[in-house]
Amino acid sequence: MNILQINSSARSNGSESTRIADAIVAKLTAAHAGATVTRRDLAANPHPVLDEAALQALFTPADQRTAEQAARVALDDALIAQVQAADVIVIGAPMYNFGITAQLKTWFDAIARAGVTFKYTATGPVGLLGNKKVVFALSRGGMHRNGPTDLQEPHLKLFMKFLGLEDVQFVYAEGMGMGPEAVAKAQAEADEQINAILV
Repeated sequence: MNILQINSSARSNGSESTRIADAIVAKLTAAHAGATVTRRDLAANPHPVLDEAALQALFTPADQRTAEQAARVALDDALIAQVQAADVIVIGAPMYNFGITAQLKTWFDAIARAGVTFKYTATGPVGLLGNKKVVFALSRGGMHRNGPTDLQEPHLKLFMKFLGLEDVQFVYAEGMGMGPEAVAKAQAEADEQINAILV
C-alpha cells in the first residue's frame, strides 16, 4: 500500500487536522505491513500558485517551453505523480472562513490537469484517478457538519469526484475554538471516527 499524506494547514506545528491525518496514517500502516508513506506539508513546502506564468507554461506545447516554463510544469508533474502512485490519500483539511485553505486550493489546482487526471468528453468530464481511497481529516473552530455553513465538504466531494475519486470518507473534529472541554470532546470523537471507518 502506498499512502500519500497531504497536510494543508497553514501551521506546520500544532495543527489538529494534521494530528488527525497522522493518526489515520498510523492506523493504516499498522494494518498494512510494508506500507509506504509519502508526506507533503504544504505550509513547510508551499507550492506556487496558479498564476499567469504557470498557465502560459501549461498551455505551451512541451517541446516549445522555455527552461523556466518546463521547470514550472515539472513542479506540478511531481505532485500529479505522487497522487497517481498512491493507493490511499489522506488529507488534513482545516476549515478557514467556511472553506479550504489557500494551500489546499493550490494543491488542487496543481493536480487537476485535463488529459492527465481528468478528461472532457461529449457527455461531460471523466475523472482518471479512480481506484483510490481518500480520507479527509477535517478540523473546524465551530460546529458546521451537515449544516448550511459547511461549504467545505461539498467542495471536497465534488472535486474528488471530478478526478474520479469516489471512495471518500471524512473524519471531523469540530468545536476546536470553543474551549478546552470542547477540544477534548472533538479529539475523542475524531479518534472514534478513525476507528469506525478504518476497520
